[in-house]
Formats: sequence, C-alpha cells, structure tokens
Amino acid sequence: MNSDFILPDTVSPIALPANEVNSNSQVRFKSEEGRLMLILPAEAAPPSTSSWSDIWQQLKQRLNGGDRFWQPNTTVDLIASDRLLDGRQLQAIADALAEVQLLLKRVSTSRRQTAVAAATAGYSVEQTYVAPNQTLTSSSVPLAEPLYLQMTVRSGIEIRHSGTVIVLGDLNPGGIVVANGDILIWGRLRGVAHAGADGNSKCLIMALHMEPTQLRIADYVARAPTTQLTQVYPEIAHVTPEGIRISIAADFSKSQFLSQP
Repeated sequence: MNSDFILPDTVSPIALPANEVNSNSQVRFKSEEGRLMLILPAEAAPPSTSSWSDIWQQLKQRLNGGDRFWQPNTTVDLIASDRLLDGRQLQAIADALAEVQLLLKRVSTSRRQTAVAAATAGYSVEQTYVAPNQTLTSSSVPLAEPLYLQMTVRSGIEIRHSGTVIVLGDLNPGGIVVANGDILIWGRLRGVAHAGADGNSKCLIMALHMEPTQLRIADYVARAPTTQLTQVYPEIAHVTPEGIRISIAADFSKSQFLSQP
C-alpha cells in the first residue's frame, strides 16, 4: 500500500476579496491532479477569521460563488489542520458540499477529537502529528498519542494515524487501518492493517479474531492463510527473520520478539 503524497500545488482560481491578505486565515479550495481539497484556517488564525460562524460563512460564499472549477460528484478531502470539529459541524460541511454536488470523503486533522468524530461519521481519516518546534517531515518526530475508535471500520473507510490505533470493533473487508505504531483490533480483523508504516518493524498487529485481507508491518507483507481455523484465539502478528508470523497471544513472548534483529 503506497502512502499518500502531495504534488506541487495548483491553487484554484477563486477570486478573494481585496482585504484578504493572508490566505492561510481563509477557507480555501485547492486542486491537485484531480484531487479537490477544502482547507480550513488553523486555530492560530486571527479570531476574527477563525470562529466557526466565520468559517461557515466563508464556506458558503466559496460554494455559492460563480467561479466553480470542479466537476459534479467530485470527492473532497477536508484539511482541518488543528481545528476542532465535532460531528455536527462535519455533517454541516458535508451537507453544504452535497448541495453543489461535492462529496466529502476524507478528513485530515491533527486533533484527535476531530479524527474520532470523522471516523465515527464514516469518513476516511488521516490524523497527523506535529511535535513542538518540529515539522511533519522531521525524521525525529515521535509517535502521536494512541487513537481510540469505538466503531466498525467498514469497507471504503481508511484510517491513518501517526501513532498507535485501537479499534473497539471490527475491521471489515475493504476497510484499511494504517498506523506508525501498533494496531489493536478488539474484534474481527478482516480488512487491511499496516502497522509501523514509517518503517518500524518492531510494531505489532493484534486482534481478537485474525482473518485479514492483508497484514503489513513496516515493509513486510503477509496475506491471510488459506486454511480456516476450527478454533479462534486472540492473536498477534509480528516480524521474524522469515517475515510476518502470527502467534496466539497467550503464547507470545515479548522477549522472543525483542531478540530479533
């Protein structure tokens, strides 16, 4: 599974009022190779332009403007940055987009509360993390705090997080969870799980019922066994010199794992 990447910006030709000096404090649309992004101003933006009511007003102005450069039924990635959004606000944004034949598909955020709200609402989520005085491109950025989701990750939903992901529910076929840390599915893991996505092969994938479409840990890949188990136990997937191995949780030895290269 390839990670998302960003191409050079192609800024949408939306005319801004003359008093808009800093575009980072405004609601913006941007297109990149057929990908349409709705970018919200960060929480650090001036208070006069960063309140929810002002953001909502700007969004409606953008959507109702005469210069619409998108095609009908285009999917939208919401870039929420550090803005705190709840389920009601996300639904309002989705409804406003739907009125002009746009479909909210993915939410990118650095706020855990926003990520949980978006995932619960059924959107694909990418939660980023910026450590103090560091950027996302820094190789020394630590893992984010764990992301806890009480939901079923259904087909078509993709969860990305720069720490550990814990799902209190199932990961269905067609669903994807990608984490820089460990992945714990407190239910049936039947979709795609990729732990250690930033290259850490010491990460683990755990599930109460392990029957994945695909498992990945760092650059190692494994698919589901062809034989069906007669009994089901909680299991842990980890990297060995021979590749990814799935062990019964009760028999799993942490010292065995740590002794591996």
